[in-house]
Order: sequence, then C-alpha cells, then structure tokens
Amino acid sequence: MVQYNFKNITVVPNGKDFIDIILSRTQRQTPTVVHKGYAISRLRQFYMRKVKYTQTNYYDKLSTIIDEFPRLDDIHPFYGDLLHVLYNKDHYKLALGQINTARNLISKIAKDYVRLLKYGDSLYRCKCLKVAALGRMCTVIKRVAPSLAYLEQIRQHMARLPSIDPNTRTILICGYPNVGKSSFINKITRADVDVQPYAFTTKSLFVGHTDYKYLRYQVIDTPGILDRPFEDRNIIEMCSITALAHLRAAVLFFLDISGSCGYTIAQQAALFHSIKSLFMNKPLTIVCNKTDLQPLEGISEEDKKLVMEMKAEAMKTVIGQGGEPTDDQGVLLTMSTLTEDGVIAVKNAACERLLDQRVEIKMKSKKINDCLNRFHVAIPKPRDQKERPPCIPQAVLEAKAKQAAEKEKRKTEKDLENENGGAGVYSASLKKNYILANDEWKEDVLPEILDGHNVYDFIDPDILQRLEELEQEEGLRQAEEVDDDFEMDGKELTPEEQQALAEIRKKKSLLIQQHRIKKSTAESRPIVPRKFDKDKQFTTRRMGRQLSALGLDPSKAIDRARSRSRGRKRERSPDNECGDAMDIDVDTPNKKLRMRSRSQSRSVSRPPGEVVPGEGFKDSAQKVKAQKLAKKSSKKRNKDARRGEADRVIPTLKPKHLFSGKRSTGKTDRR
Repeated sequence: MVQYNFKNITVVPNGKDFIDIILSRTQRQTPTVVHKGYAISRLRQFYMRKVKYTQTNYYDKLSTIIDEFPRLDDIHPFYGDLLHVLYNKDHYKLALGQINTARNLISKIAKDYVRLLKYGDSLYRCKCLKVAALGRMCTVIKRVAPSLAYLEQIRQHMARLPSIDPNTRTILICGYPNVGKSSFINKITRADVDVQPYAFTTKSLFVGHTDYKYLRYQVIDTPGILDRPFEDRNIIEMCSITALAHLRAAVLFFLDISGSCGYTIAQQAALFHSIKSLFMNKPLTIVCNKTDLQPLEGISEEDKKLVMEMKAEAMKTVIGQGGEPTDDQGVLLTMSTLTEDGVIAVKNAACERLLDQRVEIKMKSKKINDCLNRFHVAIPKPRDQKERPPCIPQAVLEAKAKQAAEKEKRKTEKDLENENGGAGVYSASLKKNYILANDEWKEDVLPEILDGHNVYDFIDPDILQRLEELEQEEGLRQAEEVDDDFEMDGKELTPEEQQALAEIRKKKSLLIQQHRIKKSTAESRPIVPRKFDKDKQFTTRRMGRQLSALGLDPSKAIDRARSRSRGRKRERSPDNECGDAMDIDVDTPNKKLRMRSRSQSRSVSRPPGEVVPGEGFKDSAQKVKAQKLAKKSSKKRNKDARRGEADRVIPTLKPKHLFSGKRSTGKTDRR
C-alpha cells in the first residue's frame, strides 16, 4: 500500500570520508607494483587503469546519491510540497545539481588525463600525471562537501517521515492545538502519539491505520493550526496545510466546545472559515469534542449559531448527485475521547462518507462502462408464486438461548475472587475441574506417595470401624478399673502441700524435657565407647556394684579393665626388649601363637637393597643397580617438570615467530 518509502536511501558520506573510501578502494583493487624496466606501454596502461578506476568509483557513488533522492517534479504533489516546506526545494535542487556537476567534472578530468597518459614518455611522467588526476578529483569532492553534508541531514530527516500513501483511503484530522486530535487517533488506531495538556505537542504528521467493513484506512494526525495569515504560519502549521491541500481524504475538523484548549469557539470558527477552501470536494465532518466537560446543548446562543454556520458550510463542501447538497447526517457529531463516548460513531461516519464519495466518483468516471460490460448478475426464475422468507428453526433458537443463559450464569474466576475477598485473599482451586467418580474426592489432601511408600497400600478400608471398636473396648476397661490416681485440687491443700505439689510437677516437666532431648541426640543410642560417656556414668565402681549385686566377683573384671589399653601396645622391659618375642618364636610349638607374637612385636624397616620375593631381582646388588639407573633416567624429566616420558607440552606459550625461522628450499620443518 505504501508507495513512497525514504528509509532506503543510502547514507551520504562527508567529503573526507568520501575521498578515503574511493582512494582506499583504488589502492586495494588495482595493481601496486611497477618497475622502471617495464615497457613504456605497460607503464602507461598501469597508471591509466588507476585513473579510470578512480573515476568509475566516483561516478557510481555520485550517481547513486542523485538517483536515490526523490525528484520533486516526479513524485506526488503532496510529498513535493512537504519536502519544499521542510527543506526548501531551491536549496535541495541546488545541492543535487552540485553533485551532478561534480560527477561531470570528474569524468572530464579523467578523460583529459587519460589522453595525456597515452603520450607519457617515462615512469616519472606517468606517475605525476596520475597523482595530478586523482588530486583534482579529490579537490572537486572537497568543494561539494557542504552539499554532501546537507543531503545527509535531509536523508536522516526524510527517513523519519511517516510512510503515507496519497492514493489510498485516508482520514485527516485537523483543528486548533490541544483540541483532542492525538487522543482520538490513539483511540481508533494502534498509533502511539504523545498527548500532553499544552499546545503544539504534535509537531509533525503521524499516521495510524484502522479497519472498517474489511477495508484498511490510514488516519493522519496533523499539527495544530492557528488562525493567522498564510505568510505568518510556521513549518509545523504548513505540514497540516500541505496535507489538507493535496490528500484526497475525509476531513475531521475538531472543535473544543469546552474552551479548555485555550481558544474560544469564535476563534475556532474563524479558523474554519479561513481554511474552508481546502475542504472543497472532500467529505467534511465537524466533531465537537470534550462533551464530558461541556455538552453541546449547554453552550451559549452565539456559540451555537457559529456552530450551525460551520455545519451549513460543511454541507456545501461535498455536492451530491444532481448538484444538491448532501443530507446533514454525519456532518456534525459530538464525542469525548476521555470517556470514549461517540468515538466509534465518529470513525464509522467518516469512513462511510469517504466510501460513498469514492464509489460515486468511480461511478461517474469513464471506466465504469468498461467494467459493467464484464459483469453479469444472474437472477433465477421463480418456480411458483409461493413466498419463502428466511427462517431459523425453533430448535436452533432454543439451543442458542440456552447457551447464552448458561454463559451468563457461569461465574468466572474473577467473579469468585471479588466475592471471596479479592486478590491476595482468594486462592483459586486447581482441582475443581478434575473428572472423578465422586465429586467429594476432588478436595482430598491425601498424598499418593509418602516417604517412598504408596500410602494406599497401608490404608485399611475398615479402619473407622476398628477405631470405634477400640474406643468401646477402652471405655469398658476404664469403667472396670478403679481409678486410684486422682488429681489433687489446689483449693483443698495447705500452703506446704501446694509448694510440694509445684516442685513435683516441675521435676516431672524437667524429666520429660530431658527425655525428649535425649531422644533427639546421640545420647539415646547404646553407649559403648568411652568417648561417648561424657558424664562418667559408666565407671568401674558402678560395674563392681552391679556385678556384686548379681553374686559375681568383680575384682578380675576391674583389674582387666584397668590394665588393658586400647591399642596393640605391649609392655617391654628396658633390659630385654625382644627377648619375649624370641622366646615365643623358638619355644612355642603353635604356629598361630608364633605369628600373633610376631605381629605384636615392633616392626623393623626393611633395608632399601633387600630383595623381596617376586620383585624379579637376582640379588641385592642387582636391585641397587636398577634403582640407580631408574633415578638417573628420570633426573632430566624431573628437572624439566614433565609429567612423564610422553610429556611433550611446552608450558610457556610463545608466539609462532620465536619457534619458526627462515627455511631453505625444500624444508617444511618449522622448528
């Protein structure tokens, strides 16, 4: 739908960057080595190629700039006048003309110096001619540097212009500043125009899109216009005037009847009459906005008379068929963008009037006759005289009414939340839509798996009945037993008895607390090692008393507990440390006893040269020699801090040039 899109214009480099780009490309894309021993024809060809290549690059770059910028005489008059308002078309054309002149000058310079290079008689002469040619080309570019900078600014600004199609269905909003134009376009489209409570918030054209009867309409929000002479209007106001003058659209003239915009109805009516010539042959609608502050019926008689005059002028702008003014339906409408009262009605009326006008214009054109020849409307012949009006079966109507009633009765989660305390109080149930055999099961809190077991495997279906039987049995037993224990009432006790009762209860509570603490700590476990006997409760005295109470002699057990140590140490006399072990080894016939005595003796370190069976050495001398060779072979590796024989890692990461040198012919080894 968009015909003009200025966002695709190539970036225009400034003068210095332009020269750097072209000369760098010439240096990269053409040969750079030449010798004075070459033939003169080869030297001429070398430098002619550089001059021609530079000229071609300049020509292509400048041609791209000239072709991509729009020509004001070839584009739609709306965009032509808009560019003239924003940038002054004389300056615009002058800048493009200078670029065109620079392109022609560079072509002429290249042509002249190529002709001179054909007769160059030495390497030095050809090189000087090449330098002069490229220097003059760069000088030309330097002279047009201001024009390049101006065109780059225009390109950046044009890229921010809205994409407006002058030939499509368009709704144009105009009026004084701060009358609600931007609020209206934000309501009916997805545009996001800034809205502020002061004048001239909108400083340029803004475009949004809306739909009506399956057709797309573009809605244009224009800046506010003041009632003053044409010559005194600024660029912001001239954007609106340009859009009104050139776009074939339905015009919505906004009127603030409350006066909150800062302008009276008389001033707004004066603006309407001053620009009414721009509304000719366009469907015009006068929209009275801000009716929430001031209804149309509450304004004064003078203001109402002015509004009626504007309505009469609006009816004259569009002449219907037969030369008669159109009816007043949809010419004067009221609305409020704050309460959204009448907003959709205004949009629909504008779209409908614009659609009618476009259809009427097409019907009057010459093309309609060619189109009608292609159409054929088939009208079937009636088979009888019986009328068959459209009919909807009663069952369908009843089903539809039933669905509507159910939809109205059904409460949403939002309704339930509001009824039950609002957000933060009401928690929606995620189980109420479960499909179960019994609806009572939905809110069950019984888990399926607990501590790694299936809970259902441990549930007795008759558990309630068994519980009732146990309670009955317990009641019978309590009735049979004589309750000797009784709770003493504090009122019947003396002060001494009350104090004793309090101490008993305190002692009882302390015992309960100690029991609970022991259950939750390691003290409740069987205490066997001494390290857990922190309170020294399990002593030899206590063991002696317990054994005596059982009728046993505790002396041997006490002596053994005192004499035995925890380790495998054995007492040795300083006179003979190894005598006992030797005696046992020699005299003891039992092999197990000898091994036990040997294990209890002190171990002796084995000499490094001693041969152990299974090592594969013939004698101690061979083992010592092998150890020396192994130590000598690993000395260099250990010195280099390598992990093993296969370690080839170079720990210092040096650059490649430190490991590679100049290689002679045929050498591929870099190290």
